[in-house]
Amino acid sequence: MLLDHRVYTIHPQYIAAFLELVEKEILPIQAEYCGNLVFYSTVANGPLNRVVQVWAYRDAADRDARRGRLWQDERWKQLAVRALPMIQNQENWLLAPTAFSPTKWA
Repeated sequence: MLLDHRVYTIHPQYIAAFLELVEKEILPIQAEYCGNLVFYSTVANGPLNRVVQVWAYRDAADRDARRGRLWQDERWKQLAVRALPMIQNQENWLLAPTAFSPTKWA
């Protein structure tokens, strides 16, 4: 299993609009391609105006194939044009749980 842990820092004036766009339009398309959404949240302390999402994949090849198909979808490309200006920064970590980790999402 591979977890794709993503942190987006959103420009403060766009946080509400970004979350609405994610809920109503982005997640439905991502769900078609990206598989198993494990977690989605805002950050309550520390650096603010951040959202965190975690997706589970079988492995890196599964992730690459799914995200490749996502970026071929014209609806996704149109959403990216709308969402990207709201994002100030993005961080990604690909996490491979240990054999004794209790996570079993993929």
